[in-house]
Amino acid sequence: MKLKLKYLLADLNKLPNLLSLFRLMLVIPFYFTITRLNDDYIYRIFTISLIFLAFITDILDGYLARRKNMITEMGKIIDPLADKVLVIFIVTHLYLQGLILGFYYWVIIVRDIFIFIGGIFLSTKIGKVLPSNTIGKLTVFTIGVFIIITILGLQTDNIFYHIFFYLSIILSFLSVVVYLIRAIEAIR
Repeated sequence: MKLKLKYLLADLNKLPNLLSLFRLMLVIPFYFTITRLNDDYIYRIFTISLIFLAFITDILDGYLARRKNMITEMGKIIDPLADKVLVIFIVTHLYLQGLILGFYYWVIIVRDIFIFIGGIFLSTKIGKVLPSNTIGKLTVFTIGVFIIITILGLQTDNIFYHIFFYLSIILSFLSVVVYLIRAIEAIR
């Protein structure tokens, strides 16, 4: 285990992994903006700016990893971990502030916890981490758009609110099913 950890940490200095680590650390400025959403509209703008920064680093780290052939096991861990930590952190604060429904909150939380624990179990079984897939990325994208719509304060009678609310829920369930199928196939 020590050799494996040492091997993973050696890959931390690669640029795509540093970008993922940076995205993970964005939870700190998110804390200062998202806890003040109702204080002043400027905090909503700052929070959305941080979301776009996280989105850009997510795209950039994936692009660089593929383009520069820097795909690593560490990257397969830290990239989705950063996404999950940020999403869970943001939806938790939106839920605590009464900006999203409890049902939505639990769908997102349970999905991310299931995939995270499943990923740990699977990596111990097969000795590697499954990379993200298109349905997972699309799910995170729709959740992100719904979060932005919510932070902007668009009312629940807005068509985009409903489209991304239901689409992100459907994709959340679908992504868990797809992940489960991929995990079973990988174990076989």
